[in-house]
Amino acid sequence: MTQAVRKPVPVMRIHDEPRFDPWFVFALVTLVALGIVMVASASIALGARNHGTEFYYAKRHLFSLSMGSLFGYVLYRAGLDTIRRYSVFGLGISILLLMAVLVPGIGHRVNGAWRWLSIGGVTIQASEVAKLGIIVYLAGYLVRHQLQVRQHLWGFAKPIGVFGVIALLLLAEPDMGTTIVLAATTLGMVLLAGAPIPTFIGAGSILATLVGVLIVMEPYRLARLSSYRNPFEHAETSGYQLVQSLIAFGRGEWTGVGLGNSVQKLFYLPEVHTDFIFAVIGEELGLAGTVSVILLFLFLVWRIFRIGERAERMGQTYGANLAYGVALLVGLESFINIGVNMGFFPTKGLTLPFISYGNNSTMVLCAAMALVLRVAHESRTDRSAVTPPAEPPPVIDEPPSELAHG
Repeated sequence: MTQAVRKPVPVMRIHDEPRFDPWFVFALVTLVALGIVMVASASIALGARNHGTEFYYAKRHLFSLSMGSLFGYVLYRAGLDTIRRYSVFGLGISILLLMAVLVPGIGHRVNGAWRWLSIGGVTIQASEVAKLGIIVYLAGYLVRHQLQVRQHLWGFAKPIGVFGVIALLLLAEPDMGTTIVLAATTLGMVLLAGAPIPTFIGAGSILATLVGVLIVMEPYRLARLSSYRNPFEHAETSGYQLVQSLIAFGRGEWTGVGLGNSVQKLFYLPEVHTDFIFAVIGEELGLAGTVSVILLFLFLVWRIFRIGERAERMGQTYGANLAYGVALLVGLESFINIGVNMGFFPTKGLTLPFISYGNNSTMVLCAAMALVLRVAHESRTDRSAVTPPAEPPPVIDEPPSELAHG
């Protein structure tokens, strides 16, 4: 018996699936482009008055996008394995920066808050770095201790304890808005990793109670709460910012007064190019513009969750956790910022992702989007070279040879 020699099967190359999510890229690019236009529009008068050039803030915003894209490219090229390997180191750097902010002579105080570090002429907002640091760390922790998180209270409590350290440092600045966002993001990531729902509800209730206590303890937080409930009673004091924001929405009506034609940005509405840029969108682009922005954010967050879901199906749990964390962060920040602008929540110092002016926030968000792109890339099955499974060669019957008979 002899076996026939099988010819090698030619390799089939398939290029029918991109290594990224095109709909995610579309939503992201649209929001970034809108942000460039709106920062330029909202900050024209402010730039001319403070710096002698109308597009001062727009140029700095473009620079932040460029630097953030460069940083994001480095993370993208590093890959998820490398990022996971150094996740604990990244968390440590975040905690050190938050501690350094509180050191006199190192931390930089603005409007009564210690949130910035001035190093060699470069200003670093430590809380923005901490957002990315805790997401990258938690994504790795939830992979290493998946069974503990799902089955034991201690496995659930450890990541909450890590967040507690960061929360104490953030509250010392103080930065209640970032603390709330990171608390919700942390709980959301742990829940999506499989933590029991009763444990999640219990932890959420405790955190909500602590937030209420912190609000009652600080008079200025109570003042914000009362003014947000009826801002027109405090139109000249604590409710001034919200009243001006609501006026902007009222002027916009259905289709807006036209791009660049906002009146509220002419020194009536404070923080017009940062925290309250959504009000300028409402004034200049109207209800149509505001609804379009909300839908874009919903679509972007949905696509990031889909990328995470795909990674989880492919067995890439770390990438899935990263995507879920970024989706929660972007969704919560945009939801709170829009709610503050429209009077649904008390005033918080949170920017609108990709649209507001903010150097540190923009760069960190660019890095976060690079991580999502990397998750999408690694979760796509490598189909560039597909070879059919090997089969045993056929057996061909041949007449017995003379040697077989001796």
